[in-house]
Amino acid sequence: MTSEITLFVNPTAGRGRGAHAAQPTASALRDAGFSVRTVLGEDADDALRRAREAVAAGTGALIAVGGDGLMSLALQAVAGTATPLGVVAVGTGNDFARTLGLPVRDPAAAGRLAARALKEGGLREIDLGRVGERWFGTVLASGFDSRVNDRGNRMRFVGGRFKYDLAILAELAAFRPIPYRLRFDGGEPVETEATLIAVGNGTTYGGGMRICAGAKTDDGLFDVTVVGPCTRATLLKVFPRVYRGTHLDHPAVTVHRVSSIELAAAGITAYADGEPMGPLPLTATCVPGAVRVLTGGWPVPPGEIQARLKIGLTVGGGG
Repeated sequence: MTSEITLFVNPTAGRGRGAHAAQPTASALRDAGFSVRTVLGEDADDALRRAREAVAAGTGALIAVGGDGLMSLALQAVAGTATPLGVVAVGTGNDFARTLGLPVRDPAAAGRLAARALKEGGLREIDLGRVGERWFGTVLASGFDSRVNDRGNRMRFVGGRFKYDLAILAELAAFRPIPYRLRFDGGEPVETEATLIAVGNGTTYGGGMRICAGAKTDDGLFDVTVVGPCTRATLLKVFPRVYRGTHLDHPAVTVHRVSSIELAAAGITAYADGEPMGPLPLTATCVPGAVRVLTGGWPVPPGEIQARLKIGLTVGGGG
């Protein structure tokens, strides 16, 4: 493995935390004997092009410094290659790092972890989701949650988390169950109404909401959380439980464990890793061992340990 490591940096992540995080990360890697070069982009397309060039040139690792948006770009560059991915999570949501139990908003610790993993071979192969040519690491959202994203992205007069709280209230006022057409693992089509359908390679989205709390990143399967039709009052009551993952016990919620899913619904845009994936219909496939992540022996997340002990979540269709 080459000793040159590439820092892939979003300087604007987390209200400027990305720029500040690059320095302690680079210092930790240099202290461990690695040479470091930094890749920035003028925009997302340019950044991805530069990251792919670094991977093609044989960099020893691509260390992504930013939020889930940058992690999503980094996955497009390293998925299906032998190049390890390091994660320095300094964004707003940081759900990719949360899913893997990696440090959040601690760039020095994340840099030391990556350096140790490179020296000691602390790599973990994990699955990724794939839609067409796009990869995702955490959750693909469709339904009420993706409509909240749509509305929040249109709100230019407010910023931060507050605009998504406003978007939730606005979507609740207009909410109706959504007719879906589903196909699990190429089986028979299923027609159903649902509030939302979340396809989880990882456990969380939205900055720690454990929508697919039982998902594991190394089993070759998605956890598909289906929240069935429910009233606004029920949705308001169940929604806070998503942060603990206890919503899975609610009778309106079912979980299917599948390797692929076809999703169709009119007027719904899918989001994955917080980024728009495009309108339904689409097919998502779980690709085993698609990326090697630098974990340095970091503990398996407690939620994943619990998931390994609790396999009976499948309800219908998924097997």
